[in-house]
Amino acid sequence: MPASAPMIRVRNLCKSFGHLQVLKDISLDVEQGTVTTLLGASGSGKSTFLRCLNHLEKPTSGDIQIDGEPIGSVLTADGRRQTDTAGNIARMRAKLGMVFQQFNLWPHMTALANVIEAPMRVRGLQRDEAVELGRAFLAKVNLLDKADAYPARLSGGQQQRVAIARALAMQPKVMLFDEATSALDPELTVEVLEVMRAIASEGTTMVVVTHEMRFARDVSDRVLFLHEGCIEEDGPPEQIFGNAKSERCRRFVSTVLN
Repeated sequence: MPASAPMIRVRNLCKSFGHLQVLKDISLDVEQGTVTTLLGASGSGKSTFLRCLNHLEKPTSGDIQIDGEPIGSVLTADGRRQTDTAGNIARMRAKLGMVFQQFNLWPHMTALANVIEAPMRVRGLQRDEAVELGRAFLAKVNLLDKADAYPARLSGGQQQRVAIARALAMQPKVMLFDEATSALDPELTVEVLEVMRAIASEGTTMVVVTHEMRFARDVSDRVLFLHEGCIEEDGPPEQIFGNAKSERCRRFVSTVLN
């Protein structure tokens, strides 16, 4: 029996903004149910990589597959590559839940309304079904008691947890986290990381950009260190944090930990 395809497959991914090449020939597989963490200095390409995965940024070249299906481009009958339709890109993007640095909640909607909007509009759920789903995911992030609260009445950590519930409510194949705690005070960071740990423990496929070294060490199955748009180090946490081959990776980890 052939092995199942990886949940994410990236081949020869490049991304440039004008003359600036941000990602340089990146290839990797992310297996289902694993947590992959991306480390690296600001400007190393981590966030751009996540945005290319869900086609918020169009790759300059290369191929990305999610759960065995290409996202962003298709091959024509004569072997040429062309941009996929907007509808197909949106359908594939729905397989990827993304949590950003900023919470991006609609300020005029309650926490529950923020969570149920996409399931109703994108997935076509009836309101009663969406409300049941939304309440379940607010409970998962320990915020069911804030279902009727507006974002302005929530702390930053609570807003980010609502954003996580909103992403989970689409029941994606993969969760992408782009520095989800970077805008939070330390005490609020802890509550968001605890939710992320719980999601990981359930076997959710996750790709995480973070500077939270303890989280990366404790939760990750695999850690990548990016430098100037390239994967400079790739291995299990014990290698990255204890015996990295790259001097730059060792220096980065030591600096952040200290």
